[in-house]
Amino acid sequence: MQQSAGRSPTIPLYIGLVITLAAVVAYSGYVSKQITSLRQLQNNLIDRNRQDSLQLLRIQNELNSIGMSMRDMLDTDPLDQAQRYPLTAWEPQFQRMRGDLEDAFQREQQVAPQGRTEDQQGYLQSSLVQFWDAVDRTFALARNGKENEARGQIRLSLQARLAGLSTAVARLLVQNNESEERAAAQVTEIYNRVQRQAYLFVAGTLTGILLTSLYLIRSNRLLFNQLAMLSEQRSDLAQKLIAAQESTLRHISRELHDDFGQILTAMGAMLGRARNQVPEGSELRTDLLEVREIAQSTLDKVRSLSQALHPVMLDEAGLEQTIEWYLPVVERQTGIGISYEKSGTPFSVNGNSAVHIYRVLQEALNNVARHSGAKQAWVRLQFSPDRLELQVEDHGSGFPAVRTRQGIGLVAMRERAELLGGSIGFERPTAGGTLVRMSIPRQITEAHG
Repeated sequence: MQQSAGRSPTIPLYIGLVITLAAVVAYSGYVSKQITSLRQLQNNLIDRNRQDSLQLLRIQNELNSIGMSMRDMLDTDPLDQAQRYPLTAWEPQFQRMRGDLEDAFQREQQVAPQGRTEDQQGYLQSSLVQFWDAVDRTFALARNGKENEARGQIRLSLQARLAGLSTAVARLLVQNNESEERAAAQVTEIYNRVQRQAYLFVAGTLTGILLTSLYLIRSNRLLFNQLAMLSEQRSDLAQKLIAAQESTLRHISRELHDDFGQILTAMGAMLGRARNQVPEGSELRTDLLEVREIAQSTLDKVRSLSQALHPVMLDEAGLEQTIEWYLPVVERQTGIGISYEKSGTPFSVNGNSAVHIYRVLQEALNNVARHSGAKQAWVRLQFSPDRLELQVEDHGSGFPAVRTRQGIGLVAMRERAELLGGSIGFERPTAGGTLVRMSIPRQITEAHG
């Protein structure tokens, strides 16, 4: 096949690439500078403000829980002394809330924004300390039997201190929100500036990229057309090679079975007749017997080789019986236990379809014996109304993670599946190993039969 010679697209592509890269580098420098400024703004203010606001909200929730608990402590009718819940029973709950609140204050101090003054932080911390000192004094009064005095302390002191803490936390939340709004305005300005520059950059480079892309598309189209033609030729060649291989193997198998088999059978018969004509006890009689046994052993090997090259059963009995004959042979030769399962309503598979399916099974089991290291394999033949599926599974080493090149056996298996209009896949089961799954349309198997 002649290919029209054309100018190489390499130089124009290099020129377009250099122009594009120069524009990208220039714009990337500008964007990088803006992003750095934006990142500093986010890290220094926005992110810390948000984290701090989350902790302040947590503190606010804890303070609300404490306030609700204090209202529950005071909710009992003061005239009904018998129904009054003792204040000392609330002390474990307050200790738990105290731990949660102090943990929240410690976390809030770690993420406090840079705009927070030391006076604000100090006031918040001192108010918290004073509040818990007052709580301790209140429970101390309750433990000493001064319930009414302790309740009065809650009304007069604790609720006021809690309200002061809540107010201080609310102010800090408002301050964080105002800081976030100012930072958001700065971020918006940066984005707008970058967006305007992006429009200019896109307008300046799109034309060059578009022209380069069109040229590349045209070059690639020519290249892909050539690759598609080569791929089609390769597929045709592979199919012809497979057909020639099967024809050669079938011819050799018949020659071995018919010619050599008949010759060896005749030799055995002639040696038997010659042995019968030699007197008993003669050394020649013993030698003739030994030669006859050698001829018979050679005949068995020739027949076995003939079956391996092209089983006569494929032509005479079809695919199913050939598989049922072949699997025990593989077990004896390799020591691998093979579980065979056939499902569905069988239909006739003969001719070339049977040959190709048998060859895929043969190659799959050879791979199990040579490469997987497995001692057990599973073969499944599934007949469905519209398809025939063959599965060969093992739980051995499986395919390597990185394969430098694909074996010719796998290529041949794919080509045979394509010859039958089907598909073949190589999967990894959950238990490990390899699962070869070939699916062939029923009408194709019947047409090839």
